[in-house]
Amino acid sequence: MPVTLVEDREGRSRPVWLVPADGVEESTPHREWAQACAFRGEAGRLLLVPDEGGGVAGALFGLGDASDRGGFAPLAAGALARLLPAGDWHFANPPQEAELATLAVVLGGYAFTRYGRKAGAAISFAVPEGVDAARVRALADGVFLTRDLINTPTNDMGPSEIEQAARELARRHGAAVDVIVGDELLERNFPMIHAVGRASAGAPRLIDLAWGREGAPKVTLVGKGVAFDTGGLDIKPPSSMLLMKKDMGGAANVLGLAAIVMTLGLDLRLRVLIPAVENAIAGNAFRPGDVLTSRKGLSVEIGNTDAEGRLILADALAYADEDAPDLLIDMATLTGAARVALGPDLPPFFTDDEALAAEIAGASARAADPLWRLPLWNGYDTRYSSRIADINNVNTDGFAGAIVAALFLRRFVGKDRKWAHFDVFGWSPVERPHVTIGGEAQAIRALADMLARRYPTRA
Repeated sequence: MPVTLVEDREGRSRPVWLVPADGVEESTPHREWAQACAFRGEAGRLLLVPDEGGGVAGALFGLGDASDRGGFAPLAAGALARLLPAGDWHFANPPQEAELATLAVVLGGYAFTRYGRKAGAAISFAVPEGVDAARVRALADGVFLTRDLINTPTNDMGPSEIEQAARELARRHGAAVDVIVGDELLERNFPMIHAVGRASAGAPRLIDLAWGREGAPKVTLVGKGVAFDTGGLDIKPPSSMLLMKKDMGGAANVLGLAAIVMTLGLDLRLRVLIPAVENAIAGNAFRPGDVLTSRKGLSVEIGNTDAEGRLILADALAYADEDAPDLLIDMATLTGAARVALGPDLPPFFTDDEALAAEIAGASARAADPLWRLPLWNGYDTRYSSRIADINNVNTDGFAGAIVAALFLRRFVGKDRKWAHFDVFGWSPVERPHVTIGGEAQAIRALADMLARRYPTRA
């Protein structure tokens, strides 16, 4: 990564002074230079400070007005990774949220280089006193794994490559992996995963990763792994397919979260389930009007083949539920309706558990990882009814699409289960201090915070 964290500051390390909006005052270092350069602490502006020999003595960095940056305000320092010259740096005046600022610098240095793009300047950044460098690295590595997986196009990230990513992660952490592939899905009763993925040249599969000590609290993560979504026979228009390599963003996010959990050594029994498919078009593709029988036994009429993610998640959630985990979390790039409601930066989450909702909201604020709870509104529970099957996979009028999709998934989870569903976008459409345009991890830093408080590392 272009930004390397160091725990012992080198003597040659240069300082970065963080300056809020209109924060240049008598006590500001190099005040006269700042005023001569009309530097007023504007958000994202870097002003290099020269030394007597014409070199760089340090830098002033503008934080701007925190109220203008919303939930990402503590991550403003991420821009330093792309603005600072190469070399050794440190915060001269670490902010109150020093860990988030340090993490932001590391996150801001990310570059997806697999296909030739060059990384930025190599920066070494000293960890402020009191900041846990190992935790920052673990969080950054989990985010980078998620970004890398989403950014990789489908020709190099199909169902089999998603499996290989899970196997590589498992190998690094001593986890076990079991994979059910192709027609074996039918033999082992995962009919909807098989139906959605059978038209692709890459066989559908269910990836099952397990890690942690026996007897620890069970936490199961389920991630939607649609490597590419044509929409099936209800084919998407070309403009809607351009970002469909990110439709495995749920899988990428749960793998990133799993990487954090395992690196931190949290005291839990982790399970990760990823139904990995490509929703392709061929003579054997599932059709509008088909009726599929799910693993749970509920029959599902197909109102639209482009609502495939909830089908594969339904089988995976039913399977997860059979193991009675203490906590069940699913993540999916599931609905455009969630983006219409809350935009790309604010993923909704759904749960019937008030205590769990409060934990998630608190973790979201602490981690500067924005989330917003939407209701599992029981009044909409009949909107996906069918005249010939137990349920339909879509509602016909298009209203409350994100809520209806969450209610559909709830049918496949036990009523007494602690369960939360996250409808993530998995993509940053604009550059922000801590992320460039491209694949993005959403909710996993908040969930890592929550899980670390629930299941701290054993002494």
